[in-house]
Amino acid sequence: MKKILFAFTFCSIIVLSYSQETATISANIDGAKTIINRNIYGMFSEHLGRGIYDGLWTDSAVTVKKQDRIRLDVVDALREIKIPNLRWPGGCFADEYHWQDGVGEPSKRPKMVNTNWGGVTEDNSFGTHEFLELCSLLNTQPYITGNLGSGTVQEMSQWVEYLNFDGISPMTELRKKNGRTEPWNGQFFGVGNESWGCGGNMTPEYYADLFRRYATFTKNYKNAPLKRIASGPMPMIIIGQMC
Repeated sequence: MKKILFAFTFCSIIVLSYSQETATISANIDGAKTIINRNIYGMFSEHLGRGIYDGLWTDSAVTVKKQDRIRLDVVDALREIKIPNLRWPGGCFADEYHWQDGVGEPSKRPKMVNTNWGGVTEDNSFGTHEFLELCSLLNTQPYITGNLGSGTVQEMSQWVEYLNFDGISPMTELRKKNGRTEPWNGQFFGVGNESWGCGGNMTPEYYADLFRRYATFTKNYKNAPLKRIASGPMPMIIIGQMC
């Protein structure tokens, strides 16, 4: 087994126009020897404003084309840019999100207050299954962020089991009860998010110790070798294994 370590960032491009003059950039790739990892161009879906609710996920009464409650006009637009991976739940919300509140019959899911963005009450109708269905429609890799700030080791471990285990266990039985027989075999998994600030105001040393502990219990399952992602104020780091 070989350890791999590479930077994982989210990039954006801002174009500013100062005059009527035009500029042309040419790139000669014939002699290029370096391949840029496509995953650095990943995107995130965050519970910010109407980014999720009314954005990606809308009311069933809204008269737009949709699958379940996923807006297909948004899906079509995002397909055009060929997203390599999509992160959820993003930002400060991730470290107060408890994944089991977002599975099962939507009408029976407990509501929660999004204390980071507007103090709005969310009904958890958009959860694990809905996010992974969105990723399937977009043909993109899911990147899920576990709750390190207010969650437990057991909670994070069970989420990975729910996502990726194909054997007999309480979490696979729960997944099947909720309508999904096969595991999703997701590989990108964040161990906490924004830990230096809203994710717990942790020192680097404290977060590093917690990361090692929580990551130990996020297991590799068959066909799903996990890439455990550490979070910091600079580019995030992926720590995984390559056979």
